[in-house]
Amino acid sequence: MAMLIETGTFEEAASATLRVMLDLAEQALAASRYAGQGHILRGMIHLRPEEGYRGLAVLEAGTADRPSGAAGQVDATAGMEAPLLASATAWQLVVERRCAISIDVILGQLKPHGVGAAPPGEPEQGPTGRVFNSAESQQRFLGRQTTHVCVLPLLGPGRGLHGMISLEAECPAATGEEFIWSECGERLQLLANQATPYLTALPLRPSEQVGDAYLPVVGASLASLMPVLRVFARHEETLLISGPTGVGKSRLARWCHEQSSRRSEAFVVLDLVTVPEELQMAELFGWKKGAFTGAVRDNPGAVARAEGGTLFIDEIDKLSLKAQAGLLHVLEERAYRMLGEDSAERQADVRFIIGTNANLQASVRAGHFREDLYYRIKVLPISLPPLKDRPDEIARWAQHMANRRHRERHPEGQVRLAGAVERLLTAQPWPGNLRQLDNIVRRAYALAMVDGGETAQALTLEVHHFQQSLGYESDSGALPLTDALSTAAEAFVSVAQARGPGALDLDMADSLRGLILAVATRRLGRDEAFRLFGRESLVKSRNHYRMLRREIEKLETFYKALGLAGSPFSDLLEVGADSAG
Repeated sequence: MAMLIETGTFEEAASATLRVMLDLAEQALAASRYAGQGHILRGMIHLRPEEGYRGLAVLEAGTADRPSGAAGQVDATAGMEAPLLASATAWQLVVERRCAISIDVILGQLKPHGVGAAPPGEPEQGPTGRVFNSAESQQRFLGRQTTHVCVLPLLGPGRGLHGMISLEAECPAATGEEFIWSECGERLQLLANQATPYLTALPLRPSEQVGDAYLPVVGASLASLMPVLRVFARHEETLLISGPTGVGKSRLARWCHEQSSRRSEAFVVLDLVTVPEELQMAELFGWKKGAFTGAVRDNPGAVARAEGGTLFIDEIDKLSLKAQAGLLHVLEERAYRMLGEDSAERQADVRFIIGTNANLQASVRAGHFREDLYYRIKVLPISLPPLKDRPDEIARWAQHMANRRHRERHPEGQVRLAGAVERLLTAQPWPGNLRQLDNIVRRAYALAMVDGGETAQALTLEVHHFQQSLGYESDSGALPLTDALSTAAEAFVSVAQARGPGALDLDMADSLRGLILAVATRRLGRDEAFRLFGRESLVKSRNHYRMLRREIEKLETFYKALGLAGSPFSDLLEVGADSAG
């Protein structure tokens, strides 16, 4: 307690806690019948409230005088990967029982012990243990010489769960026997309980806000997560990225891929919003010729296309229960079979990253999402906050987006935002997050072009450009549909006048139809978008795919006629298309 009181950051509190715990475990081992036959290896603190990881600390035994081992600064010794508790089963038990868990890695057995070990209705003595759901977790532990693990919950008031502490040891002689955790477990849990208020309340150590090509803007909130993200990116376990629509999940997934050992291989995106339920298994695993009506040739699925690389599956809550079972199988067994294939299963050498904007736990309770899959994909959860909670990033993102667009015309060009633009943008609520901001910047840039900036290498986006652009965002309650259409028509005519006779063909006004369908598809999914507009017959005949593609192609032509690289909806041209996010 004296050490904790002196700490000022999560990292310092984590280091102090792990030092004492490792010392206690080493004393218990020295006093046991396994003295001289084993070693305490390391301790880890996982600060992971319900929404996702907030902090990670690792301290190797014997490095108590070097607290830099904390906060994800893992020593890359002997080629060992970042030592995380890569067991979905262990975390699930901690969530269910809110008690300590001991793991016999060689036997693959997990056993709750201590207060709360037995579930309601069962006696406290002799609670039923579990085994690893995946041999992969067992191999990861053994790969770093770990044979025994003690997992302790970080419990707050009302037994609220804030994360866990795990201690690892090597002692093959104790396989199948009671290890030291039963002897010192109560004292270890007491230490965890004392440390929890400090670990959860203290701030993370400030991290440098440096971006790169794949994550060009890093604000204060994301900077605090960067040490954890760098560790997770190098890991092979499934990463779950949650956050509202348009917040940047696919971009972060791509960044993690580029930080991993798989960076030279494929990064594949499968957005389940664009995949009808009956085609989900086919899009995931591929199909053989003749597997179903219309399967005229073999087609590799997303898993095969991502072989050796990373597969980012977005909108996981849209996955059907049948497809969920298939995904769970490939995650646990690393094997799958193409639809219509009679031969042996194929091996899947793929790192999976999952994205969602839904409350998956609520989906589990409602029976729409498998509980076993939920825990299997939530081994490494990260939550991205909405853009309105990242005000220091808004103007920087707008600057980046404007420069990217301008350099499509002028490779050496530069865009400047007028001084008052930052205040204007920061004051907006941004319900659509980065995707909405990108649309606002696109419009403001187009308006600046109309104002005579089409040939300018250096361009300034003024406040009135953004004010006019934001005006198009008003909801239907503030701006009736007829008024919104009139405003769009005025803008269309203004651009046509600025460019001269014949530069903007009247037929391009038909792109509005594609824009409406694209927005509805983003919001509701492909099938529901067509049903919304009375096209149920097209959905039943499956002809709505062809129609949507035709309308999006018109939209793409219109955007390119304006001098832009393409529309924000180009990914809808293909079901399950690869994308850089």
